[in-house]
Amino acid sequence: MTKIGIIGLGYVGLPLARLFATKYPVIGFDINRQRVDELNNGVDHTKEVENDLLKEVLTDYSTDSDAPGLYCTARLGELENCNVFVVTVPTPIDKQKNPDLTPLIKASESVGRILKKGDTVIYESTVYPGATEEECIPVLEKVSGLKFNEDFTVGYSPERINPGDKEHTVEKILKVTSGSTPEAGKRIDELYNSVITAGTHLAPTLKVAEAAKVIENSQRDINIAFVNELAKIFNKLNIDTRAVLEAASTKWNFLPFQPGLVGGHCIGVDPYYLAQKAQEVGYHPEIILAGRRMNDSMGNYVAKEVVKLMIDNDQQIKGADVLVLGITFKENCPDVRNTRVTDVIDSLKDYGVNVTIFDPWANKEEVEHEYGLSIVNELPKHKHNAIVLAVAHDEFKSLDFDSLKKERSIVYDVKGILNKNIANKKL
Repeated sequence: MTKIGIIGLGYVGLPLARLFATKYPVIGFDINRQRVDELNNGVDHTKEVENDLLKEVLTDYSTDSDAPGLYCTARLGELENCNVFVVTVPTPIDKQKNPDLTPLIKASESVGRILKKGDTVIYESTVYPGATEEECIPVLEKVSGLKFNEDFTVGYSPERINPGDKEHTVEKILKVTSGSTPEAGKRIDELYNSVITAGTHLAPTLKVAEAAKVIENSQRDINIAFVNELAKIFNKLNIDTRAVLEAASTKWNFLPFQPGLVGGHCIGVDPYYLAQKAQEVGYHPEIILAGRRMNDSMGNYVAKEVVKLMIDNDQQIKGADVLVLGITFKENCPDVRNTRVTDVIDSLKDYGVNVTIFDPWANKEEVEHEYGLSIVNELPKHKHNAIVLAVAHDEFKSLDFDSLKKERSIVYDVKGILNKNIANKKL
């Protein structure tokens, strides 16, 4: 009987655990006890799994139960009877933009302590090609005392979660799978295929599956960087970038990317994983890192454009009140991981303005902890010299902007969702 342990119950782990729990006994493990308690009470503050769907699969803990269901715990020992372990912890970058595998290594150590002969470990965390074999498997062997591919097998199946997307949920996105042996690959593929309605694709090796994941987001990053560069050019030519893209999109094979701030747990991070590995083998990636530099520059660019507009409207910059709408990395989602709205805020503060951040989706404590910034979840009542729409939350589309503006106030629309009579300028 397959019993699954999910290591990490965040944006990736919880939706997967909930899905597997419809057919298998699943125990979810997370080091955050508050998170575990909330989940066992049927509440997911990330909003990735609707509370009623979560409650449908929740069950009481039982080591010998073969019934499908999900139980969440912060006690590693409660996973000792599982025979399949799926690691879904984050793989961030540090301040120097180097890959930080610390969560992945610690998760591997945890699994190693309860790993048994015949078990399978599957990694879903984004890594560079070769990381599973070079970094994770040696840890599993050392901690468990078991032999790779003799006593246990390993798989890699890259996550494809799109936070906030209620249409492309985990079961509706085709899943890439792989195994450390042909037999393991087949078993892992069948496991995922039993719950993923969109189907699976069995890659020939772990490295192929790892590489496929890391280039998916690198490709998107480069395409957005190109459009961001176009936005800068067309701004100097006084041409509406979005009107140009709309016209170009009438051709059947034009890719409809939009300019903007590129953050989040994948697109703004994954290219650095691929770039580091490339440099380790003696190749300096030019296009990948050029795209990253372009996209990383956009926050400062937006701030400069806002200040220019304010000056054009005869406004005093130092001490001005600026309202930033949104701090999450994308619309209609509470996820603030690697949000690049903070770049806009930091740059605006460098000009001496007073910044108020309004986001009805973001968690105040999380933003304070991650970025040292204070936000409000209710619309401020005072008026502002400038308003920057940074995230396209649905709530912002119907705001009464006139009630938020001082005399000669400007509105800068990063996301391009406001009417021309509202926004003075769009990115």
